[in-house]
Amino acid sequence: MDTLPVGTPGKVGILDLAFERIAGRTELTAHYQKTPMQITRPLYYDPALRDMAHTMIIATGGGTLQGDRHRIDVSCGAGASVHLGTQGATRLYRMERDYAVQFVNLAAGPGSYLEYLPDTTIPFTGSRYYQRVGVTAHPDATVVLGETMMAGRLARGERHDYTVYCSDIEAHDPGGGLLFADPLRLVPREQEVTGPAVMDGFGLLSSLYVITRARPAQEVADAMHETLAGTGLRAGASVLPGDHGAWARILGMESPEVEAAFRLAWDAVRRLLLGVPAPERRRP
Repeated sequence: MDTLPVGTPGKVGILDLAFERIAGRTELTAHYQKTPMQITRPLYYDPALRDMAHTMIIATGGGTLQGDRHRIDVSCGAGASVHLGTQGATRLYRMERDYAVQFVNLAAGPGSYLEYLPDTTIPFTGSRYYQRVGVTAHPDATVVLGETMMAGRLARGERHDYTVYCSDIEAHDPGGGLLFADPLRLVPREQEVTGPAVMDGFGLLSSLYVITRARPAQEVADAMHETLAGTGLRAGASVLPGDHGAWARILGMESPEVEAAFRLAWDAVRRLLLGVPAPERRRP
């Protein structure tokens, strides 16, 4: 099937966003976008955190195609408070010749609070995808980062029919020192992806990372672990290397149960670090 080559209009999506705290609330102070990547204007709908800017990332193409190259750069200035989400699941379509890439770069300044919680990524049969999420966090910043991957279009009987799904998550301090890294390599035709150390027989894999010094790492891990223990799913939490925060991982068969468990863990983090519950996630 003929496809548009890399670099043609609509194939290279860019978001470059900067947020600063101005007059008591977080404002979007710089904004560059290139189709198919767009955002909604910041909203301030969380009744418990009126100063937090909630911004939705929108990919207007309806899905990710072969040859797509996307980049998202976000700077969260000193004392700013930002929540970033997506308008829905990221669908990775069949890729006969090429592959798709997304790079996400998040920078959190002193005293800032940044949440990046995209919806589920669904790799269709034959898709090839690489994503890298890089975080640069000031020691006084908090970054809450989520990632959820589905084994395929489960309702259509697809399970690990994608060709390649790779994801790298790395966090550094402002000097470039590595805080932690979590690589994921899923190539079903070359390596077993349903073993006990990967996805086993589950349909979804979800992770929540909390980079913070606001509370002891073990407290953050315990808060998520206690919440997830009551879900009945295979899940757990632990501290990040160097006590730079904590992380949780959730495995489940169906999307609703995993999404509900993920929200419970996020809510537990919110209550511990900010003293407020997680709000309902709105859609444009």
